[in-house]
Amino acid sequence: MVSSSVLGFPRIGANREVKKAVEAYWAGKLSADELTKAAADVKKASWTSLKERGVTLIPSGDFTLYDHVLDHSAAFNAIPSRYLGKGLSPLDTYFAMGRGRQADGVDVPASEMKKWYDSNYHFVVPEFFEGTEFKLNFNKALEEYREAKDLGIETRPVVLGPITFLTLGKAAKEARPGFQPISLLPQLIPVYKQLLAALKEAGATSVQIDEPSLVLDSASLYERQFIQAYTELAPVSPKIVVATYYGRLDSNLSFVSKLPVAGLHIDLDRAPGQLEEVIAAVKATNLALSLGVVSGRNIWKTDFQAALKLGQKAVEALGGDRVIIASSSSLLHTPVTLESEKKLTHEQKDWFAFALEKASEIAVLAAALSGSQDPKVAEAVEANKASIAKRREFERNSDATVRNRVAAITPEMLERKSPFAVRKEVQQKRLNLPKFPTTTIGSFPQTKEIRQARAKLNKGELSAAEYEKFIEKEIENVVRFQERIGLDLLVHGEPERNDMVQYFGEQLEGFVFTQNAWVQSYGSRYVRPPIIVSDVSRPKPITVRWSSYAQSLTSKPMKGMLTGPVTILNWSFPRADVSRELQCKQLALALRDEVIDLEKAGIKAVQVDEPALREGLPLRKADWDAYLNWALPSFKLATAGVTDALQTHSHFCYSDFNDIFPSIQALDADVISIEASKSDMKLLNTFKQYGYSNQIGPGVYDIHSPRVPSEEEIKERLAAMLAILPSDLLFVNPDCGLKTRGWAETEASLVNLVNAARWARQTYA
Repeated sequence: MVSSSVLGFPRIGANREVKKAVEAYWAGKLSADELTKAAADVKKASWTSLKERGVTLIPSGDFTLYDHVLDHSAAFNAIPSRYLGKGLSPLDTYFAMGRGRQADGVDVPASEMKKWYDSNYHFVVPEFFEGTEFKLNFNKALEEYREAKDLGIETRPVVLGPITFLTLGKAAKEARPGFQPISLLPQLIPVYKQLLAALKEAGATSVQIDEPSLVLDSASLYERQFIQAYTELAPVSPKIVVATYYGRLDSNLSFVSKLPVAGLHIDLDRAPGQLEEVIAAVKATNLALSLGVVSGRNIWKTDFQAALKLGQKAVEALGGDRVIIASSSSLLHTPVTLESEKKLTHEQKDWFAFALEKASEIAVLAAALSGSQDPKVAEAVEANKASIAKRREFERNSDATVRNRVAAITPEMLERKSPFAVRKEVQQKRLNLPKFPTTTIGSFPQTKEIRQARAKLNKGELSAAEYEKFIEKEIENVVRFQERIGLDLLVHGEPERNDMVQYFGEQLEGFVFTQNAWVQSYGSRYVRPPIIVSDVSRPKPITVRWSSYAQSLTSKPMKGMLTGPVTILNWSFPRADVSRELQCKQLALALRDEVIDLEKAGIKAVQVDEPALREGLPLRKADWDAYLNWALPSFKLATAGVTDALQTHSHFCYSDFNDIFPSIQALDADVISIEASKSDMKLLNTFKQYGYSNQIGPGVYDIHSPRVPSEEEIKERLAAMLAILPSDLLFVNPDCGLKTRGWAETEASLVNLVNAARWARQTYA
């Protein structure tokens, strides 16, 4: 019989219960016990829903209050010393690692965050050094397994794998030069053995150990460590299923197929072509094969006929008892359920499957492959066939004007009129900015009043004219604030925007939107990705009205703010029927029109953010060029249609940019701002290696933490930057936008930033 499995489930709650509870705890409005109860309710609802839908292998241990990698660091005692000895409870220490803390005499910054592989989920980077003493502070997998068992639900615990855990981490500041975290594996394995043995003793028959690092080129470097780890873990553990996802195993299959484990999970959504090779490699073994045929990354209904074809191949080769039908990855990247969506049309709703609907799909596919005679299974298969046929019919529609415009793109459209050196001189005369000009990344705090006004507008309790007056007042407040503290290049603050991607999608043709399709980005930060369903175009200007109004309020230059085409694509749920390249070029043309219109309206600088450029890079280096060959031209297409006098900016954050820094240079933006403060300023080594000819603003403080940086901290960072970067190229700015911050911390931080810039002008005159 074919089993069914979900690798992980959204941990946010159907109505964002976890976000609300966590933020209430931070605000002192909820106790630790009440937070634990809220979390327990969400876990119970998830486990119960998966059981009701017929999933046989239900995950436990994948829930988190902030980040599952941070959970693992805390559980295994990989807690940096700066968070210890502060008199904090274990829970508050955990949150301090994730978001920093500046209260009750404790002042510690947050740990570094990075993107989780090629997704928009951020994880907290573990830190290791030679003296890291691994021990099991708590056994989260065991606790949740027992919690589910007490509810009468048998689950398969999920644990982050030891090799992936170590290779996701970084050397702490106190580590010796040349230290590699993987060297700690011999000390780590005994703690894993303790965790897994406890699960086995508690009655768990199977455990899912996630090793997504196996889809990376670098995994081949750790063949010996993988074999060592699993040879030691298998004898004391429940049956181990090693889960790989987000890509293909490739040559790593040669050693993975020989690991002494019970099963292997592969991603057939991202890499369907690997199936035959994997079947051939495991056929002579006893390995069960888990097939990720239902996408954990997108929201389109699964094509059952295609999925059954893949499943049948495996069943014929291995037998049904060795096959598991599963989600391609954890479903954390998808919204919880379509049941919450009341405004999608019936036709639109029929296109999609969110997490709970995907769980039903998985159960039906497994039953169908097992030869189920249940008429409900046959009905579900036939209904899916009809749904897919209707969607294919819709997908055949296209906008000839948009398609023709893409076909007419020429190389000349991708290049600015003059080289940077010429543009810089023209722009300086026009902008008249001081040395070390100060600016922000765009957004200012989205206050409760702003959110309430937007909600009233959507409910019809506020007219469009009243809402616009409210937004004008908010913009004026932001402009006056920036003038008062002495910022040089201003922004309008973006009070009219609900989200940096959703807002643009709502103004473009080709998107549909949801009410409650929230997805976790990091911690308590959730987003509602728009869905691209057809060809994209811009029916009218999007931001010109607000940027022009802001500029009319001040004699200082105003920076227009746009989200770039690659980021809109990567932070939306894209179409599955046409290439990402085509979708990105359509977005680029729409934004090109917007940039040109902003310049015509008198805006002197325009920022086109591309924080997702690195995130979208394929995990295998062999695939990089194919991506960069359309991603980079798309940005240039969006920004190159203006005169030399318009200063173009772009922003990048929370990824390893070292590998593609030459590509960032090739974008030819006049100014780039890039996250630097949270990663120990290590990006400066990249500047040292490659140099940078255009202007650049490495972030001088972390905005994802409520902590206020001191003026001295910012001065130290500027001094470190100026030891490497030419002083005439340096902008001074935060790491990212200020949308999620409060006004008090925003003002204090920016005042310190401005003062530090003034100090730099005197010191480096």
